[in-house]
Amino acid sequence: MGKIFFLLIIIIPALEIWVLILSGNMIGVIPTILLIILTGVLGAALAKREGLNAIRTAQMQASQGMVPSGVLLDGICILVGGVVLLTPGFITDAAGFFLLIPQTRAIFKGFLQRVFERMIKNGNIMFYTNKRW
Repeated sequence: MGKIFFLLIIIIPALEIWVLILSGNMIGVIPTILLIILTGVLGAALAKREGLNAIRTAQMQASQGMVPSGVLLDGICILVGGVVLLTPGFITDAAGFFLLIPQTRAIFKGFLQRVFERMIKNGNIMFYTNKRW
């Protein structure tokens, strides 16, 4: 897993630089910079809206005595999507919007849920409760 992250840390910025140079050559430097700023502003607004919706839903579910597990996965996706949108580049912006839009976020939520279930099954994550029987 660490090797994959290491490769991503090297490959993603290199691809971003290549795409930015390509975009600068195709549409110009100023339009490229404006597009990066526009996606950042739109992404921040979308992350704020989706984050507030997730918080409201979690509060509502908690007040009804339900465990907001799906909403917590939404929150993780929204947080990662918002952070990724802060990095300049079109590839990371696409990934950020993918995580912020509810319809596409559901795909990643399913993947994330399977990863957590596998980690729990393998004993990599343990849950402890405060309840005394």
